[in-house]
Amino acid sequence: MAKYELRLPKMGESVAEATITNWLKKVGETVEAEEGVVEVATDKVDTEVISEVSGVLVEICFQVDQVVKVGEVMAILETEAVQEEKQETKVETTAKAIEKEITEIKETMLQTAESSKTQYSDTERFYSPLVKSIAKREGISLQELEKIKGTGLDNRVTKQDMLDYLENRANVPSESASRAFQTPLFQFEIPAERKAELIGKGDELIEMSRMGKLIAEHMSASKHTSPHVQSFIEVDMTRVWNWRSKAKKSFEVREGEKFTFTPIFMEAVAKALIAYPMMNISVEGTTIIKKKNINIGMATALSDGNLIVPVIKNADQLSLRGMAKAVNDLATRARAGQLAPDDVKDGTYTVTNIGTFGTLFGTPIINQPQVGILAVGAIQKVPAVIETPEGDVIGIRYKMILSHSYDHRVVNGALGGMFVQFIAKYLENWDVNREL
Repeated sequence: MAKYELRLPKMGESVAEATITNWLKKVGETVEAEEGVVEVATDKVDTEVISEVSGVLVEICFQVDQVVKVGEVMAILETEAVQEEKQETKVETTAKAIEKEITEIKETMLQTAESSKTQYSDTERFYSPLVKSIAKREGISLQELEKIKGTGLDNRVTKQDMLDYLENRANVPSESASRAFQTPLFQFEIPAERKAELIGKGDELIEMSRMGKLIAEHMSASKHTSPHVQSFIEVDMTRVWNWRSKAKKSFEVREGEKFTFTPIFMEAVAKALIAYPMMNISVEGTTIIKKKNINIGMATALSDGNLIVPVIKNADQLSLRGMAKAVNDLATRARAGQLAPDDVKDGTYTVTNIGTFGTLFGTPIINQPQVGILAVGAIQKVPAVIETPEGDVIGIRYKMILSHSYDHRVVNGALGGMFVQFIAKYLENWDVNREL
């Protein structure tokens, strides 16, 4: 007999952990190859983790609602000897992936240690690596660190001293403490006495759903990570509106699917990312990663009010017909809860159609680690000034507003403005004779 370790696979870029929501198998039960063993959830997708071999589940390492990091062993299966060779091959592959993850973590830790050494070495006071790490993570300067009273040996600052200081930091006057990104990102629980007070007033307490908590933390982290800047531009959609009104009928008859405005927006964004590749980037520390592929995330509303962002891979290589079919497929599977982890990973830019709800414009939050997101407003029929050879006249036009949020650490106003202007011009100059 041999052992097979069921590990949490990589769930996508920036996803380092997942929450166990349900065990599909119990200890002692038989598991077939390619059969789901456990359900997990991240802030992007709910999915099953399957076993790559057949065997008997002999040990469960994590319980429901516990958090598992990528690469950690979740369960152990006992397999038949005839499957040992296959198992060893799979384990070796997994081990290599985990080794790569560990190497990346070690490099990050080394960089952090070197940075901490540079930042906190100019002092005669001793600080342990753990204290320096906490100080760096929380943005505590050396000057602020020097003021913290230590309770350890020879008045050294301990981990508990740091935690106590951070808990009361809001009342400690310091320049760094006033910076927004150093405040707690998101507080899940409220004190019991506060709950009792609210219930006593007759207020109803509604606990966030698991996905709601994950989304809240993800959005809070994004606002703390990236200084958001917005650019807005009005677009004359009359040519697109009239063309789509004619093209959608034949498309729906031929394909048996609806043809919405979304594929058109996605194509325009893909063209803009080709023209302005420095919008197709991510940031890690002080390093900019210029993405090879153009993968556009499509924010999709679910029936429970939450959002999920499936990704259209290599969007710049799709025809408009192909884009329409990709949009319809991802939207349908998202609302049916049938997305796979691969469907929501590796996005390089995101589009959200807030016009679906009648909203004119908004200030969307960047989907980390991307640096930009476009919100598409509602298309309205409005009176507008039209320039003609005979002079200006008032006419009826279809118009909408594009809202572009971008990360001001790496995207300045010129690039952010030119990017959204390119999209506007692309839509306004739409080829009305185009075939779909």
